[in-house]
Amino acid sequence: ADCRPMLVFARSSLKMLESRQGFELKILKALGTELTVQTQNMLYHLGEEWQKLAVWKLPPSKESSSLESVVHSELHLRTVPSKEEEIAGPPVASVLQAFAVLGELHTKLKIFGQLLLKYILKPLILYPSLQPLTEEQSDVFILRFQSEALTLDHSSPMEVFDKIKLIFEVLHKYLLNVPLEQPVEDKKDCRVTLAELLGDMIWEELSDCLIQNCLVNSIPTNSSKLEQYIEVIKSTEEFEKALKNMQFLKGDTTDLLKYARNVNSHFANKKCQDVIVAARNLMTSEIHNTVKITPDSCVALPRLPDPGARDHLKTQKTSKLVHHDVNLENETKLSQYTFSLPTCRISSSVEKLMELAYQTLLEATASTDQCCIQLFYSVRNIFQLFYDVVPTYHKENLQKLPQLAAIHHNNCMYIAHHLLTLGHQFRYRLTNILCDGAATFVDMVPGFRRLGMECFLAQMRVQRGEILERLSSARNFSNMDDEENYCAANKAIRQVLHQLKRLGKVWQDVLPVNIYCKAMGTLLNTALTEIVTRIAALEDISAEDADKLYSLCRTMVEEGPQVFTPLPEDDKNKKYQEEVPVYVQKWMTFKELMIILQANLQEIVDQWADGKGPLAAEFSAAEVKSLIRALFQNTERRAAALAKIK
Repeated sequence: ADCRPMLVFARSSLKMLESRQGFELKILKALGTELTVQTQNMLYHLGEEWQKLAVWKLPPSKESSSLESVVHSELHLRTVPSKEEEIAGPPVASVLQAFAVLGELHTKLKIFGQLLLKYILKPLILYPSLQPLTEEQSDVFILRFQSEALTLDHSSPMEVFDKIKLIFEVLHKYLLNVPLEQPVEDKKDCRVTLAELLGDMIWEELSDCLIQNCLVNSIPTNSSKLEQYIEVIKSTEEFEKALKNMQFLKGDTTDLLKYARNVNSHFANKKCQDVIVAARNLMTSEIHNTVKITPDSCVALPRLPDPGARDHLKTQKTSKLVHHDVNLENETKLSQYTFSLPTCRISSSVEKLMELAYQTLLEATASTDQCCIQLFYSVRNIFQLFYDVVPTYHKENLQKLPQLAAIHHNNCMYIAHHLLTLGHQFRYRLTNILCDGAATFVDMVPGFRRLGMECFLAQMRVQRGEILERLSSARNFSNMDDEENYCAANKAIRQVLHQLKRLGKVWQDVLPVNIYCKAMGTLLNTALTEIVTRIAALEDISAEDADKLYSLCRTMVEEGPQVFTPLPEDDKNKKYQEEVPVYVQKWMTFKELMIILQANLQEIVDQWADGKGPLAAEFSAAEVKSLIRALFQNTERRAAALAKIK
């Protein structure tokens, strides 16, 4: 340290000489070389001294920042050993001042700061079980750690701040409280403390770690707990004040305190994030776990306070989600079934999703304006996320499994049903910004209805394709007197009926009865239409063929209605089986075809009744003539009959 003034003088003199002209460059070069040698020599000795002042004892582990590794880390700070050195000034001050003069202080301090962050400060933030231990000996101060068993996953900010404060108090006492003269040009006051320099280097990274791993976890998830957060804000203020007193921090409010004070915004962000995460987990869960909803499932929403009492709102919880009976206002109640959904099954996850939406809106009614707006749009985002995620995530199962397609259809209709009134129910409870018509979900209703219908219609197209494919193996229902052909046609008919019965079972108690009957009726109609078309296209039908075709058609007429089993109770299904002609458009056409297959010429003419009979209602004149030509030989009687069909 005694060489310091000489080196400074030599540097400044050499710089001055180099700026002048007329001097021998060789002399300057020799002086510069000697100066460099002396500087490096001094840096080497200073480095050795510095290593004695601050000794890091770190375990040789690859997992350098793990809890197990940190527990075995130690920092030894050498204290002033004798009064002689106190007179000359603390050794730490001399060494650090020398580093400052030589321009190496920043490098040494940066390395120290990174070690401090990695092995002491960040672990104390990340590991709640980690506790600092201090030990003061005659010539050294030792900082080590121990791990305690804890039940909580996160420490409170107050606990973390106390630990960090202890570290800085130790460093301030034995290392950082050293005023230095920095070789800064054009500045009158160039005296700074080591604490200031270190603070400039590591505070940004330290405060970011405190925010992301400590304050974030302390943000409440319920608005009722927001008042308790004032303790965290006070603790943050005291923490920063202590660091400023030690000159580690300077200036006004830092990002750490700004974050703590902006709790309402962070609460809203965290709440919104939690809501979206919970919603996505529900959307990616299994669809087939269902609950039954009925028009009688009318558990009402919690009673909302009067519009004028908004300032006194407290968050209310829904014990069970309203299914169907919706009170538009507190006083006036509509008819019990005005807004009811028919009995059907929906995914239990969708029921929970709707409950999450209601609870979030209830939370919004008790929040600040900004938070209220964020929570409202989070609920809208829930439904937008459902619209985007579910059809994609469950795409394969929705295509392959008709039951899931039906449940998804119900889910979409259920959501659309609630979206009709969801905004209106909370209209006067949300912030004024949203009250003027903005708090609505009605615009999303058509999209959800379309989403449900498109998925179910796609499944209907798949089932229709399978029916037609099975009937394509019936060999066009021609030459039924050939046993092989008859067996092929009979097998095709049986396969179609089996397919419809299987569908009837998987959609049973899932689809609303009216949708069930329309869907089954449409598919049965597809089968009957295909059979009628193929038989009507035959050019030659023998008497034996006609009998066999009639037998096949009778199987469809007798067993077709049996596939209609919308309810688990068999005795309740008879009503819907009797109403099959209502849902199957070609039912009477099929029955008329069967009559033609067994009738004589006169009976056919009577059924036609000059274009006014039941046969004329189902077939065109050309179709009837074609069937007559196929069924009967060319005789005068046939010609007379054909003449009457016009």
